[in-house]
Amino acid sequence: MRLRRARLGVTLIFMSNGLVWANLAPRYPEIRTSIGLTYGEFGTAVMFGGLGALALGLTAAALIRRFTSARVGVTAMIAMAGAAALVPLAPNGIVFALLLFALGAIDSWVDVAQNSHGLRVQREYGRTIVNSFHAMWSVGAVLGGLMGGVAAGLKIPVAVHLAGVAVLLIAVNLYGYQLLLRGPEPESPVTPGETKQRAFPRVSRAVWVTLGMLSLVAIAGAWVEDSGISWSASYLFDELGAGATVASFGFVALMAMHFVGRMVGDRLTDLYGQRTVVRVGGLITAVGMGLALAFPSIPLTIIGFGLAGLGVATTIPAAMHAADELPGFRNGTGLTIVSWALRVGFILSPFVVGIIADATSLRTGLGLVVVAGVVLAILAQAMSNSRAHR
Repeated sequence: MRLRRARLGVTLIFMSNGLVWANLAPRYPEIRTSIGLTYGEFGTAVMFGGLGALALGLTAAALIRRFTSARVGVTAMIAMAGAAALVPLAPNGIVFALLLFALGAIDSWVDVAQNSHGLRVQREYGRTIVNSFHAMWSVGAVLGGLMGGVAAGLKIPVAVHLAGVAVLLIAVNLYGYQLLLRGPEPESPVTPGETKQRAFPRVSRAVWVTLGMLSLVAIAGAWVEDSGISWSASYLFDELGAGATVASFGFVALMAMHFVGRMVGDRLTDLYGQRTVVRVGGLITAVGMGLALAFPSIPLTIIGFGLAGLGVATTIPAAMHAADELPGFRNGTGLTIVSWALRVGFILSPFVVGIIADATSLRTGLGLVVVAGVVLAILAQAMSNSRAHR
């Protein structure tokens, strides 16, 4: 009973984390319009979310050692819900960017704490359950996207909508905290800063090249995901004339198919190997979004984002797993490097797409999703095609 309660508590944090971003994303077009930002300015502001995670994410381990993963996870999740509620109140682009910086930093603390506590529960279970937590994040994202889309369609003010979400999530997480495991952490989480001292023994050039390719795979996967999160609603609303509710369906489709891909991804990887799964996923992404952009329509665009979500569902976990298995590095070093590359992808994507959209069109900027899919298909060669043991 104790472990079941703890598992439910961790699940509630993961779902809450997905709900926050997903409620915010469908309201981005309204927020951007109310502040008066161009696509380039909006993309630059969104980039600050990734910068916040990159700048302050390394402090998560120290916080967990000092306060425990349960306290950090719940406290940060409550703070994240509150910070998201402040975003629509931003009077200008600078304040908007700073709020997203704070949101990204807090999100990185939630991310480490929820995974740390989830792994603690998993160790006591004695079997793998961590993938179920990540699947529930996707469920939260789908539900949040639908909530955001409905709120937009009903013309509920963004501030009122996100304040309501914050109140709900604060209550849920205060309840969830009562379910989590008590006591100090049995193991301290390892951070990039802690592994750096012994991270680089002699490693062959071929291994470094492989690690570079895996880092690019992570960046390409992040690029595809961020395009759906940051730009799908704006593209459907601004360029294709979709209503506010329908404009959220691109994001919802991406997250829903992302969930499906993760649910079947382990089985497919066991059957066909990481290389084949990632390569086929890259081609699905490129073809799906390529057709959607070549023949622009609301239904085809929603389908295209859904196929993109399906295509990259296993990409980032596969890149992390492959990097962690590279020979010659100290434990955790390859994984750390790919994780940082992933953050770089989430930082660059909104900025570059926004700049291209201002110079040409958002449709052209989203063409980089097709390029990312092709890159994935090519660089999948860096992965093993043998049975994956994850």
